[in-house]
Amino acid sequence: MAAWPNPWLPLFLVVALIAFEDWLSTPSCSGGSPAHDPASGDLRAMLVADLMLLGSDAMYADRFFRNQIMSKLVTKSIETSNPDMIIVLGDVSAKGSEQNESKWVAVLEQFEGILGRYSSLPLHIVLGDKDVGGCSNLDGKFVHRMTKHLPGLDSSGCGAFEISNISFVSLNAVALLCDDNVLRSSLEKVMEKESHRFQSKLFNGVEHCLMGSEKGQGFGDQGWRQNCMTAGSGPIILLHIPLHRPHKSDRGAISVPMFPEGTVPHHSLASLTSKQSGADARKLHDRLHTLPANSTQYILQALKPRIIFSAHADRFSDYIHADGTREVTVPAMTWKKGGMPGFVIATFGQKGAVSVKCCWLAQEWYIMTGYSAFLFLIVLAVKWSHWI
Repeated sequence: MAAWPNPWLPLFLVVALIAFEDWLSTPSCSGGSPAHDPASGDLRAMLVADLMLLGSDAMYADRFFRNQIMSKLVTKSIETSNPDMIIVLGDVSAKGSEQNESKWVAVLEQFEGILGRYSSLPLHIVLGDKDVGGCSNLDGKFVHRMTKHLPGLDSSGCGAFEISNISFVSLNAVALLCDDNVLRSSLEKVMEKESHRFQSKLFNGVEHCLMGSEKGQGFGDQGWRQNCMTAGSGPIILLHIPLHRPHKSDRGAISVPMFPEGTVPHHSLASLTSKQSGADARKLHDRLHTLPANSTQYILQALKPRIIFSAHADRFSDYIHADGTREVTVPAMTWKKGGMPGFVIATFGQKGAVSVKCCWLAQEWYIMTGYSAFLFLIVLAVKWSHWI
C-alpha cells in the first residue's frame, strides 16, 4: 500500500476544510449596535423569513445537503449575534397551504432540526401566504389547525406577547390582504383590543384620553374611538406582507394619505382604493406584494407601532412611513429564490431605541464550488499517493 507523499497533507486538508466552513458560515453584517450585553436589559432578536422548507416532502439534496449546510449557517449566525429570541416572519413552509396537519408538523420539526441546540431559544412564528394560502383559498379552519402548533398565535393567526418588557403584536397579514375572508373581523378585534390596552396603559384608562373629544367614525360594528397615542408609542408589529408604499424608492418617506386623527372609515379593511376594488384591487396588491393602503393606515393609526418588521419581498429594506413609523423588511433566508440568504438582528432598548443590523449568508454556488474544490483536492491527493 502506497504511503502519502507528505504525512502532513491529510491534516492540512482537514484543517483547511474546517477553516473554510468557519469562513463560509460566518455572516457578513452591516449597521446595528455593538456586541450584545445581556446585563444592559436590552432585548436582541434574530428575525428570519421565507425559509421555504418542505418537511417530509424534501428531496435527497435538501435532506442531506441543503439542510445540513443551512443548519451550520444558522448555528454560526446565532453564535455570532447572540440573540435572546428568534422570530420567523412567515413562509416557514414552501407549500404549507397544500399540506395536511401532519406535514405541517414535519416542517416545524425540520426547522427545529436546523436550529439544533438553539431550538430552546424563545421562538415566535408569523404566518405567511405560503403557509396558509392566498386570498382565493384562505380558510379559517385550516388556519386554526396550523396555529395550534404555534404557541402565541390565536385561531386567526394573530398574537400579542411581551418579553423583557418589550411588547409585540403579530398579525396574519394574509387576512389583511384579502377583502372578503372570514378572518378579517378577528384581526380587527385583535388590533382594537391592543390599541385600547396600550391607551389604557399609557393614559391610565382610555376614558381619560377621550375626555373633551368626539368619538371617531365607526369601524365595522366596533365603534372605533380616537387614538391619542403618539407615533411610536405602541407595540412592535410583526407581519409577513409589507405595508403599502406609494413609491418604489425607499427614500420616499411618503406613505399613505392620513385621515383626520382618530377616524377610520367604515369597512376600511374591505375597501382598497377609490379607483380599484374587488378582484382587480386584490390582484394589484398581490402583484405589488404589499397590503392595501387602508389596511396600512389602520395599522399605523390603531397601534402607533414602535417599529414594524415584515418580509415577503425577498430583499432588505429600511423604510420610513409618512407618520414617521419605521418599517424594516427582512430578506429571504433561502437559496430557492436565487438570491443571497439573509436575516436581521434587531436590538430593542429599554428606553425605546431600536438598532437594526442586516446580515448576509453565502450564496449556494459559493458553497458548491468550495466543497467541489476540496473533493477534487482529496481525489488528486489519493491518486498522487498511488503514483508515488
